[in-house]
Amino acid sequence: MIQPLSIPSPPPEWQVFNLGQWLRDIGLTWFGFDINIYAYALCILAGIVAAVLLTNRRLTARGAEPWITLDIALFAVPFGIVGGRIYHVLTHPDDYFFPGADLLKTLYIWEGGMAIFGALIGGALGVWIGCRVTGIRFWSFADALAPGLLLAQAFGRLGNWFNQELFGLPTDLPWGLVIDRPNDAIPVGLPDDVLFHPTFLYEIIWNLAGVAVILLLDKHLKLQWGKLLGVYLIWYGAGRSVFETIRLDPSELFLGIRVNVWGAWAAVLVGLIIIIVQSRRHTGLEPSPYVAGREWSPEAGVDSEDVYTDSDDEGNEALAAAGATGSTDATSGSAAKP
Repeated sequence: MIQPLSIPSPPPEWQVFNLGQWLRDIGLTWFGFDINIYAYALCILAGIVAAVLLTNRRLTARGAEPWITLDIALFAVPFGIVGGRIYHVLTHPDDYFFPGADLLKTLYIWEGGMAIFGALIGGALGVWIGCRVTGIRFWSFADALAPGLLLAQAFGRLGNWFNQELFGLPTDLPWGLVIDRPNDAIPVGLPDDVLFHPTFLYEIIWNLAGVAVILLLDKHLKLQWGKLLGVYLIWYGAGRSVFETIRLDPSELFLGIRVNVWGAWAAVLVGLIIIIVQSRRHTGLEPSPYVAGREWSPEAGVDSEDVYTDSDDEGNEALAAAGATGSTDATSGSAAKP
């Protein structure tokens, strides 16, 4: 039953914006192409931008070169997207592999379907490559990125709301989510006015709270050497293990438990291992966000006096003229001697 405080879902037309049609509608009738901009993709993009901005600020505060985060993101983002998509497809095979299926749909990321655990695995590989190229310590970057990951995931969950997907079990709570019919994820036989747990909202709140927790821990405890990454894994894994159990979307099971619940438990375990191992191996603070021999210093930048300008040509021409005159005078003087 619809409640006064129930959460409405956006209309289906909000899921995609046809830029080409809009251009034709405003008079550019010669534009003959359709360019579809998906709300889900915009949410993912907004999350990436937010994570890069926050990570850059944190890494620069540690002494890294400003915007070196972008150099690493060039590797991390593509690897993360590919890893997230592969993990999703493999854990939802019935959605993509069946008689007559269009296998190209495995590439349709804009329709939804990005698994965070796959994105973490792929993104970690990309970060490792980027850190090798730039000289940044892997653990330094991981700690700087930790709150940004949760922030990006919060934006991504907003994309699930636009797509009306990954919602939870039926509920009569006042904040239940309204889902339009038809929807393949809704079990047959449920009344049309039934509400569902807004799992996207639960995870957004949990992730934003995690951002605050990680920033506070970093401020007061100065956790380094990957320990903040460990906190992130524990925080997200603990929340996801709960939210995953109330989702309605089909998922592969292992020993009767959803695969992503196992993934969430694994994240908690890995986070604990990182914190324990790194606490024993490194009792002090990191000397630098850079590996030894790859340090960057602001003084190493381009000196303004070394910047080439048009006046350099004039100065060079004057020096050349003076040199030529001096050479002529010297020759004349030598010839005048007996």
